[in-house]
Amino acid sequence: MSPREHEPDVASAPALMRTIKDPIHDFITFSPLIWTFIDTRQFQRLRAIKQLGVSYYVWAGASHNRFEHCIGVAHLAGMLVERLKTMQPELGITERDVRCVQLAGLCHDLGHGPWSHVWDGHFIPAVLPGYKWTHEEASEMMFDDLVEKNGIQIEQDDMNFVKDLIRGRVRHSAKKNPPEKKFLFDIVNNERNGIDIDKFDYIARDVRAIGDHNNFSARRLIDSARVIGDEICYHIKDANSVYELCTLRFSNHKRIYSHKTARAIEYMIVDALKAAEPTMAIAKQILDPRKYVYLTDNIMERIEMTDDPALAESRAIFDRIRVRDLYRCVDWKTFPWHLGASLRETITPERIVSAAKTLLAEARTKPDEPSEEVVASLTSDHVVVDTSTLHHGKKEKNPIDFVRFYGKHNVNVSFKAESGELSTLVPACFAEIQLRIYTKDSRYYGLIQAGYRAVLQTLSMDDLVASDESHLTDSPSPPITEAPSTPRAPVSQPGSRNVSHSGNSASGAPGSVKTPFANNKFTLVGHSFVPPSPTQSLRRRPARSGTITAQDSLSSVSTLPDVLVHEEAGPDRRRDRTPEREVTDAEERAVFLTPKRPPRLEPSPNIPRTRSGRRKRDIDESGQNEPDGISGKKRRS
Repeated sequence: MSPREHEPDVASAPALMRTIKDPIHDFITFSPLIWTFIDTRQFQRLRAIKQLGVSYYVWAGASHNRFEHCIGVAHLAGMLVERLKTMQPELGITERDVRCVQLAGLCHDLGHGPWSHVWDGHFIPAVLPGYKWTHEEASEMMFDDLVEKNGIQIEQDDMNFVKDLIRGRVRHSAKKNPPEKKFLFDIVNNERNGIDIDKFDYIARDVRAIGDHNNFSARRLIDSARVIGDEICYHIKDANSVYELCTLRFSNHKRIYSHKTARAIEYMIVDALKAAEPTMAIAKQILDPRKYVYLTDNIMERIEMTDDPALAESRAIFDRIRVRDLYRCVDWKTFPWHLGASLRETITPERIVSAAKTLLAEARTKPDEPSEEVVASLTSDHVVVDTSTLHHGKKEKNPIDFVRFYGKHNVNVSFKAESGELSTLVPACFAEIQLRIYTKDSRYYGLIQAGYRAVLQTLSMDDLVASDESHLTDSPSPPITEAPSTPRAPVSQPGSRNVSHSGNSASGAPGSVKTPFANNKFTLVGHSFVPPSPTQSLRRRPARSGTITAQDSLSSVSTLPDVLVHEEAGPDRRRDRTPEREVTDAEERAVFLTPKRPPRLEPSPNIPRTRSGRRKRDIDESGQNEPDGISGKKRRS
């Protein structure tokens, strides 16, 4: 008897069907086989992994996990393949195909590590340089472990098919005869154009989680989908919806996933995990499903609860996250996409520190400069150079160029949309590089910014374009395709310099030359600037020599007066604070937390009081000094 004969008959046993309430897709019903995969330790692990990683520290509503995202993807994947089966019976879609596509949607994120993409995008490359590992590989590993550990009866061909659907390409099922249907690989992970069910769910779910909303409708694209030429195509009238999906992806990355504070916390988490790696050997657990199943976001609490001295540095970094003492973004700028590789090679922590020390050595005679001790203690370990790649889904290319459409008069022929068949409005480019410079210690805020700007001023287009000449000569100009109502900006050839005769350049001088390397005029601060913090300024530090130091103030060190006045203390009850006596908590509250009382106002002698003590504005009740002889008694009535 084959394993498939052991599967329950859903039609004859409807009581076995279970339903879950989803905030995005409402009520979702799955077959017993899908619930068999959900009710396992390997899948329930996803409840402890945040969908948006550390974005929860910025967006209070972004607390959703990979668990509900995978539920949503399985639901939408089942909807799409069932519709194709119904509307195009000639495709020969079987129940096995439906089942495998749903399982691929359900299990496609089984391999995500702690804080989702922080794990595979930052931590693993940092501790295992040169080792190519992706969460898709871990998803295959965890899928195999899930089936084996829970004794789920499923054929090997089906397992190979599910794993290939997760990857979006044929690997394990390459020798399958007859081969698997090619268009089914476009559903969960579409490597051709990026229009897949995974994005349908997380675009809607993530935007909803942060309290925002959009008009994207996954159901409309599912109803529009049609297989032509062994790939999924869409009705030409839904081209706007396809493009909106791509623009929402770019918008989410720019606003949410690459938020400056979220990126700062990501680097702090990576530093903490790197410090714990020699002791805990965390990275090696990616190869062992028995250990990886317990590797979730709670690794932070696991490290915090230990007393191991070897993990003191990690605990200290996590504590900074808890109390919001974060790495600070000292400067940022957006660059054209083609300069990305060159920027990563040119703007480095070492060059920034060197430029800062050289600059401060020349300006030592100027007032309000950082002290020599602060400048000497600055190292490249205090600097983080972050380059985020932001695009619409196909890097610098227009994603619409990879999607085929059909019309209502001929639903069996697909075309690529050309200019004139869509809007003539299109962005000048579809990708950019977001460069941010962070300091790990607020004392070096202004100093690091000065060093970065000094490095930036030494660059020119000729310095960076040389290594990108092949890219510039080979890449055509962006095609004219549909986009929202954004006028097409004049595109200059990279390496050229545009002179503005009416506008202002980044330096603010009218008619000056504009280059990508001008400083950001919105972020300029002084060399000794230390950013204030609304939470750190009221926290107490241990007193030293009778001085209370504010942790975050506009100056690096601020000292309180030697005499503290208490809330109820008068001029004769002041206590001198000597260096030998430590400051008490009550004294600090008197300085930091107690507002000064307003002066007592004496009543005017011209306004008498009544027996109840209230002021009486009428001179008397006989009407004296009242206009027109109106008595106070009548006026009150």
